[in-house]
Amino acid sequence: MEPHKRTREPSPSSLAGGQAAAEASAAQPQQQLSRYESQKRRDWNSFLRYLQEKRQPLGGAELCSRAHVIDFLRYLDQFGKTKVHSNGCVFYGHPSPTGPCPCPLRQAWGSLDALTGRLRAAYEESGGAPEANPFSTRAVRDYLRQVRESQARARGISYKKKKRRHPQASGGSSPPHVPSWRTRRLQDLAFNSFFYAKLQLLRNRYKSEVHDV
Repeated sequence: MEPHKRTREPSPSSLAGGQAAAEASAAQPQQQLSRYESQKRRDWNSFLRYLQEKRQPLGGAELCSRAHVIDFLRYLDQFGKTKVHSNGCVFYGHPSPTGPCPCPLRQAWGSLDALTGRLRAAYEESGGAPEANPFSTRAVRDYLRQVRESQARARGISYKKKKRRHPQASGGSSPPHVPSWRTRRLQDLAFNSFFYAKLQLLRNRYKSEVHDV
């Protein structure tokens, strides 16, 4: 078994309380949901269940705070599948370790970031005010940034954003270059000058031929 081979992680909500979503959906009429909507519903139900287990009184989702969000993200680390090397590990900063180590498994930053985005949308869809959304607070963004930076250092990888490519015409060729009006004007003047010089040359040749006759 390769201890450091990266595998696709299941969603944190599937491990932290996916059964609650199934029970809630069973009581409602069957409705075809997209994969994103289904995952968002499971994540939201898992978060509410976590708050209930913490005995947080729920008069609605608006009572949760940024502290609850960060505690929930930390709670999900126990279900993680991503090896994050500690500072004293011999494989700290190596993207491809050559052997096993006792470092803990954590939730990958990308999984937590996507989860937070789904919960942010679910909060507002459940009646929460956008300006009071705890998933959009600076404290949550700072926590996710710290997770990203610490995992990047520990795993020796980079989370740089890819540059967006400009759309190209069909066939992969770049769109044709269209000259500016100034360039077109200069081209017109050059063509007229050439045409006038050619005309003068023909006139002079005709006069010389008539004169010789």
